Amino acid sequence: MSDYRISHDPQACVKCGLCVAFCPIPGILEVGEDGFPVVVDAQECVGCQTCSGNCPKRALAVEATGDAAFDPFADEPRAEPVDAETKELYAGWQRICMEKLGLRWQPVAVSLVDADELLPDAPMPAENLRFCQAMMAARRGASILMPPFRHSCPDGTSIFGMTGVPEKLATGEIYVLFHKLVDAEAAARMVAERPTLPPKSRRATYVAPLDKTVRAPEVVVFTGTPEQMMWLCMSMSYYTGHRFDFHASGYNSMCVEAVLYPLMEEAPNITFGCYGCRAASDIGEDMMFMGVPLSLMPTVVRGCTELAKKAIPDSRNKIYVPPIM
Repeated sequence: MSDYRISHDPQACVKCGLCVAFCPIPGILEVGEDGFPVVVDAQECVGCQTCSGNCPKRALAVEATGDAAFDPFADEPRAEPVDAETKELYAGWQRICMEKLGLRWQPVAVSLVDADELLPDAPMPAENLRFCQAMMAARRGASILMPPFRHSCPDGTSIFGMTGVPEKLATGEIYVLFHKLVDAEAAARMVAERPTLPPKSRRATYVAPLDKTVRAPEVVVFTGTPEQMMWLCMSMSYYTGHRFDFHASGYNSMCVEAVLYPLMEEAPNITFGCYGCRAASDIGEDMMFMGVPLSLMPTVVRGCTELAKKAIPDSRNKIYVPPIM
């Protein structure tokens, strides 16, 4: 398993203590008697890079070590993949949605593997990733299985019910340090209002393009422009006229807003991205996201197909804009 080595350059360090303050997991770093950071327990490090990323002088570095290819589940049997008919169905859904909406990125099938469920037969990354980083790779074509020790964001693993919540995250302290919320009261409210799964109820996340998934996903996440998200929303309203109530905040975008809300409420949800996923991935400024529970995908496909016959091309052709003389 990949461990992490935390190295420190005393010549560059200004003894500000920000690396210790920002580390989300208490007990890894402490401020020594000389004011320099001291590594107390590197075994607990998940490689999130929060300490080094917030060092004003880049005096701290976090590097993966050990056997990155180690797989503690190598001898464990894997779950049977979805059957050929289901795989073909998912591929058709992906093809239609991308064609009718003009999507650049593949829709991502998201699975939260139960604690007592066999893992899908999918590759684990060589190094730890944030969930949002895995999502961005999946929209480009990658299939990624991540047990908690392959996640580099302890916020994500606790939200998904794979681990407990580190104290600095549970209290919201780290959000105040990032200047993302005004004070501890506001941070505690944000943490309290977000949904989470029970600790130890899930054992892994699995993401893949919808046409490549080997497991029936709980949620399908779309990446696109606001205009494309509008058509997605309209595809689900096409047959009913129903208006949706979305939950969006800019906090915990991929894990909470794109996955957990659709999963727990069986309803679509939009998200604009968040500080973490925008700082840690290649998400463009023009991108946003929508999570759709698997049960609504047939409606999405049918609705998109109907809208593409007239409404989508008419809108994109700007039929109500007067010709320029």
